[in-house]
Amino acid sequence: MQWIFRSAVAAAILALCAAITPVFAQTPPNVLIVGQIAEPQSLDPHTVTATNDFRILVNVYDGLVRYKDGTLEVEPALAESWTVSEDGKTYTFELRQGVKFHDGSDFDAQAVKFNFDRMLREDHPYYDTGPFPLSFNFASIDAVNTLDDHTVEFKLKEPFAPFLSNLAYPTGLIVSPAAVEKYGKEYGRHPSGTGPFKFAEWQSNQRVVVERNADYWGGAPALEAIVFRPIADANTRVAEMMAGGIDVMVEVPPDNLATFRQDQNFTVTEQAGPHVWFAILNARTGPFQDKKVRQAANYAVNKETLVNDILQGAATVAAGPLPPAFNWVEETVDPYPFDPDKAKSLLAEAGVENPELTFYVAEGGSGMLDPITMGAAIQADLQAVGFKVKIETYEWNTFLGRVNPGLEGKADMAEMAWMTNDPDTVPYLTLRSDAMPDKGGFNSGYYSNPQVDELLEKARISTDQAERGKLYGQIQKIVHDDAPWLFVANWKQNAVTTAAVQGFKLQPSFLLQLRGVTKQ
Repeated sequence: MQWIFRSAVAAAILALCAAITPVFAQTPPNVLIVGQIAEPQSLDPHTVTATNDFRILVNVYDGLVRYKDGTLEVEPALAESWTVSEDGKTYTFELRQGVKFHDGSDFDAQAVKFNFDRMLREDHPYYDTGPFPLSFNFASIDAVNTLDDHTVEFKLKEPFAPFLSNLAYPTGLIVSPAAVEKYGKEYGRHPSGTGPFKFAEWQSNQRVVVERNADYWGGAPALEAIVFRPIADANTRVAEMMAGGIDVMVEVPPDNLATFRQDQNFTVTEQAGPHVWFAILNARTGPFQDKKVRQAANYAVNKETLVNDILQGAATVAAGPLPPAFNWVEETVDPYPFDPDKAKSLLAEAGVENPELTFYVAEGGSGMLDPITMGAAIQADLQAVGFKVKIETYEWNTFLGRVNPGLEGKADMAEMAWMTNDPDTVPYLTLRSDAMPDKGGFNSGYYSNPQVDELLEKARISTDQAERGKLYGQIQKIVHDDAPWLFVANWKQNAVTTAAVQGFKLQPSFLLQLRGVTKQ
């Protein structure tokens, strides 16, 4: 029956794809079709970094904890409860009993230990199924101990304030050890979790299909299946939505929001969250080695025009690496104003005349908004003050493959966006001296400031939120002045659904939790 069901879903989807013409198409009954912004890199949550992938994975897997609906607060998931030692260095989780992975193997304490040891221990037999780029989130773990089949203990090297929040992030999702052992490096094509939907198929550049898990511990979802279709071009996604080829579209271009709002066949949803859009500046080689040149770039670009005209008010101007969604972080700086004369003056002070730049621009990607149009506008503003800017444009996964290993020898600047769960995450993974690409981090512009490093370490071990807020405020101020990035925008995410879709919500985490969705 499993094979028959999958074949039926596949047949319906193939018929749907054939039917996408100017005549309004009909999506399969009780099957949700989601228009994604790109092809996923992998369905192994430990090996990927893109929210595009995470939007699929949170429906296939569970973590020990998860974000409470509509918040970034943590609530139980595969762990029913937990305790924290007085010194903040030991977390003990009582696990949910009777849960099985989709492949039929048992979820237990040994499975939890396998997951974290696989990411963190180089001597683990399946460490080579990585790399695990966001394992930085769990660098504070000293040991994972199984106290019995349903109790697992995490020993930390030091107190670590974002620990529970990081467990709720998709890097903390729990994969089936049996499936990893069976498929090895190919596990990302054969995923097995404990989530409300089970993996059915992945047709490259066409679709990822997941089907209802009737035995889900939290109750079976109403939908029979979800189809995630990669449609990289935003205009094509809009056309598919209008034609009825998809039920849900994420990251709607600003130009189209008003059209969807005015049509009773569609519902537009928006949600603020911790997002930052920026351009990485190569501080190791080329013109941006000089802080004055980096500052000049920030003064040269009219961010108000970017957020008000190109993004049509769907974002605010960014002041630094920490989004205003973390409203408990002390506000210490204002955004760089648009001041071309100041930019020219700084270039003159730096003794730089007509600096030449290579600028990497993405075709699309998680949280990248309108990257080609934004890139062209940034190029024009920079050239107006004396920079010479050559744009190189790449498909999203190719783009990440060029940017994440570092810009040295390739480019002077690159667009990027991060959506995160804690003010620690982005600066720790992208601005810390020990987060250079050759050390497994995402500091692709090679920024280094020992004071920032010290403040980051203090902030992540503090258990006092007020103290953390002050420390991150200091980080924001220093990084703003050092200008390792071109600070551009903080986005309000959006999506559009057809009127048939009920119960759809956007989350502050930027993830798509679809278990509660129905399709009439």
